[in-house]
Amino acid sequence: MSEHLVAEGPTLEELKKIGMNTGLDDLAVTGVEPIVDARQAIEERKARGLHAGMTFTYGNAERATDPSQLFEGARSVLVGIRRYQPPSAMAQQTRQAAHNQRSRAVGSVAAYVSSDEYGLLREGLEAIAAHLETFGAHAEVVMDDNRLADRAVASKSGLGWLGRNTMLIHPQLGSWTVLGSVVTDAVIQEDSLRVVDECGACSRCSVECPTGAIDNFGVLDANRCLAWLLQAKGIFPRHHRIALGNRLYGCDDCQVVCPKNEEPQPVAITAPQRESDVDLVELLDSSDEKLMAKYGHWYIPRRRPEYLRRNALVVLGNVGNPSDPDVDRVIEASLDSPSPLVRSHAIWAACRLGKTDLVETRSSDALLRDDPDGWVASELAAWKISPALDIQ
Repeated sequence: MSEHLVAEGPTLEELKKIGMNTGLDDLAVTGVEPIVDARQAIEERKARGLHAGMTFTYGNAERATDPSQLFEGARSVLVGIRRYQPPSAMAQQTRQAAHNQRSRAVGSVAAYVSSDEYGLLREGLEAIAAHLETFGAHAEVVMDDNRLADRAVASKSGLGWLGRNTMLIHPQLGSWTVLGSVVTDAVIQEDSLRVVDECGACSRCSVECPTGAIDNFGVLDANRCLAWLLQAKGIFPRHHRIALGNRLYGCDDCQVVCPKNEEPQPVAITAPQRESDVDLVELLDSSDEKLMAKYGHWYIPRRRPEYLRRNALVVLGNVGNPSDPDVDRVIEASLDSPSPLVRSHAIWAACRLGKTDLVETRSSDALLRDDPDGWVASELAAWKISPALDIQ
């Protein structure tokens, strides 16, 4: 693409008005200079193994922290932010009451995927890009994309500060937000105002994290982060399974406890709603095709539904009703799964609910078949279970 200058581009205020009319709650702008401190932080944490195999911006830290690499001639990054509704106290109380009454087991879903926030975020960003193009500018929407470290560029733009909980915290909107950018070759005048870090001595997110994944300096160890572990490949670590509780996708704890999120904020345009609770028996009863059709908007490792089943079985082990025959049924079906990943987590769920007989009555050949990574064998050993012998 040939580099060119847009003679008379729109102002930031003009673009902000367009964005806020189409789904955004705020907009800021910054240049395309490399974000050196963010690059150094990514490289340092990766060297320490804190990324836990996560790729995304860790895959190419130099590119992710240098917006100028997005296309030749890029000059400005407009960063949009959209607030979404946090989980309500009433919804959490209802969920707990349902669990206390031993009703059907449900798994909770993080607030940002309980509604289509990224859909409205994209609409707002695309409206801004379209307006820039009427001035002859080139504009590209970049959101949820490993080519750009969105929180780092948002902080650089002045939208907020990087909080101890690792989230971008907007001074008015808090951290219940999603972020995206429009990169353009138009030169948009930057706002000179910058936001001061207001976390101060507060350490609620570090203290309240169920696995201690956030240290006192706001450095996240992804090896302990439940939200990441639900998206990671392989087995769900045994030592974090009980801490997972009822979380089926995502974890909101470090945002729920943040004092910057205590004040309720209105949402200008409400996004289409999705379910915030998932019936675990129904999920485990579903075909792979149905699972991907219903939950394909989630990040699922390798796009393999066995990971949805893995997570659901861990949660079922934590919140399932041992006297519910449907729980027995889906665990038994999972013990017969062709996937060793599913079988190994079905063993854990059964034993966690005191249903070791469901495992012990199965033949060793059936349980241990096609177990190249030893996941099933390891789970049986952890529970000191010897499956039934096969008698010829």
